[in-house]
Amino acid sequence: MKLIPINIELIIERIKYENPWWVTGVIDDFFNKMKRRLYFNYFFPLIEQKEIRRAIVLMGPRRIGKTVMLHHSIQKLLDNGIDKQKIFFISIDNPIYMNRGLEELFLLTLKSSGNDSAKNCYVVFDEIQYLKNWEIHLKNLVDSYPYTKFIVSGSAAAALKLKSIESGAGRFTEFLLPSLTFNEYINLMNLDSLIIPSKSDWNGNVKQFISTINIKELNKHFHHYLNFGGYPEVIFSKTIQENPGRYIKSDIIDKVLLRDLPSLYGIQDVQELNLFFSTLAYYSGNEVSLETLSKSSGVDKKLLKKYIEYLEAAFLITVVHRIDDSAKRFKRANFFKIYLTNPSLRTALFSPIDTNDDNIGNMIETTVFSQWAHSTGFKPYYARWSNGRYQGEVDIVALNQSNLKPLWVAEIKWSNRYYEKPNELKSLIQFCENNKLKQALVTTIDKEGIKKIGDLEIFYLPVAIYAYIIGLNTLS
Repeated sequence: MKLIPINIELIIERIKYENPWWVTGVIDDFFNKMKRRLYFNYFFPLIEQKEIRRAIVLMGPRRIGKTVMLHHSIQKLLDNGIDKQKIFFISIDNPIYMNRGLEELFLLTLKSSGNDSAKNCYVVFDEIQYLKNWEIHLKNLVDSYPYTKFIVSGSAAAALKLKSIESGAGRFTEFLLPSLTFNEYINLMNLDSLIIPSKSDWNGNVKQFISTINIKELNKHFHHYLNFGGYPEVIFSKTIQENPGRYIKSDIIDKVLLRDLPSLYGIQDVQELNLFFSTLAYYSGNEVSLETLSKSSGVDKKLLKKYIEYLEAAFLITVVHRIDDSAKRFKRANFFKIYLTNPSLRTALFSPIDTNDDNIGNMIETTVFSQWAHSTGFKPYYARWSNGRYQGEVDIVALNQSNLKPLWVAEIKWSNRYYEKPNELKSLIQFCENNKLKQALVTTIDKEGIKKIGDLEIFYLPVAIYAYIIGLNTLS
């Protein structure tokens, strides 16, 4: 059967529909009524930057607000007096645009808006990963239209970044939008009144410290965030929270595992990948090896390694590598930890987790690690070692990247036990002694304070506050 080409007039009508501000002067009310993410203040200046001829590549996982942020950017441009006819938005994943290049779509949009010139136009291409060789198309546009600002978005973060680096050197600026941080969650839920400034002498990577007027209330929201907080749309919807599997799993996880990754990497057995991800999600925060994963799943180690790379590319997981008690990295990285980049993914696959659940400790760790998703220049490690009968472990170690010496350490606990009995932190104390560290951070449920064991100063902080601080300091 011969396919009939889509009429150009239909495409132009669709373009006009996607750009309602050409008529109204404002973005659709659906987007306008949503509160801006805190990351907006760091993203929008890149759009305003006209002296550097670069396209902006907005990357991040599915459903975390990229399209909303793009529309908020359009509204900000309108508020700043930019001609409404010179701001274009095109959603590449719409089937009506199939098999059409970026330049063709750009010129059609230019025609639809009534412009004779592309000069000083702002062009947004959403969901760019659906266009084959998008990076070549975009580079050509940047070179061909030096006075036009191009902004694109996509969901397969690592794959987009790789192509961006390979083909867009000097032409693209990448911006990674992570899942909602606990800091942003508090802001979007209008709970900032719970937060108060605080001071600390801890030497970790913290510029701003905070405390709370009501730790019980903050912990309630932290638990809610752990189960539902990674996606802006979910935190406001009771309907989605009552059935997270139907929304998060089918609309986010399944689309990534069953559609995005197979189309990007040519994966044949999507069910195998699906099962593998579910296993990783359930054991998020546990130490694993390719050997044990291969034995338990029956999948070849080489293929498992690729699966892990693909899942990282889709921003579903992050891998944390192991060091020993002297902070030395292993020559062969046989063992490592895998964390979900968004703790609410586990809720979607299984069920909401209770604070008394056996796995709550690992999910608290997962939540803390997820706060660093947008942090540049910081790569966390964990320490694990065995000396005869004694095994030790420290949850987070920051290494100086120039000399690979430990800068600071932290233990992530959902317990007040170690506040009352600091001497039981044997692994932490031993690691600090071995590496001449004078301070360490230990999280609690609701206890805050400082205790000394010999020369070691231990700072105790409720884990909800620590998660908030990470997000706050990553932004600043």
